Amino acid sequence: MELNFNLLSGKTALITGASSGIGKETALTFAKNGANLILISRNEVKLKELSKDLERFNIIVDYYPIDITNTELVKNLFTQIKKSKIIIDVVVNNAGIMEDAVLQMVRTESIKRTFDTNVFALIDISKRASRLMIRNKKGSIINLSSIIGSNGSKGQSIYSASKAAVIGFTKSLSKELGPLNIRVNSIAPGFILTGMTEGITDCVIQENLKSISMGRLGTTKDVANVILFLASDLSEYVTGQVIGVDGGMVI
Repeated sequence: MELNFNLLSGKTALITGASSGIGKETALTFAKNGANLILISRNEVKLKELSKDLERFNIIVDYYPIDITNTELVKNLFTQIKKSKIIIDVVVNNAGIMEDAVLQMVRTESIKRTFDTNVFALIDISKRASRLMIRNKKGSIINLSSIIGSNGSKGQSIYSASKAAVIGFTKSLSKELGPLNIRVNSIAPGFILTGMTEGITDCVIQENLKSISMGRLGTTKDVANVILFLASDLSEYVTGQVIGVDGGMVI
């Protein structure tokens, strides 16, 4: 379903992991709804291509090919945003990694990579963005968790733990920032067709379909539409929530 009601006209949104998957679809959905964009990803080539494509919507698009786990680069980015007097209305913490392994086989480096990206970088960006939002007494922070973060999944204990941390962070931060008119919500996607799921065998897909009551896999558009709702004024009284986008999936 295509949602194009100019719901974000005049707003500026920062999106991490913007070069592919849910992040890319969110950037496109936001652009169609009038938002100016700050796009972040490690893939400069894809970011440049996306930014050029989004120019057709007559919006301002800035992109930064940085690794969000590099705190110094993130600090410099927000210093630049502050100096440019850009008002950030929406933050979509979408960037994330998933490295599957049973606990006995998990390497320490993998645990660190997962938490550095999925948790610590997300917290760092939320902290810096919320400082700017506090000045304007408004804003919406949207954190991408996962159904695996709320329900768990065999062979994904580390990824599950990182996404569960996102949920706890979201709920607590919403209580801190609510009085300042800054909303903080999380989305927990189910089985969504993205680059992360490309290597999954048809056998596994069919098995998962049995647990999805709607009988189909999710699309990036399914998730982007819910992100749009949380970014827009339609959700101005919604905060501290974890919204599942899973088609009725039970793990």
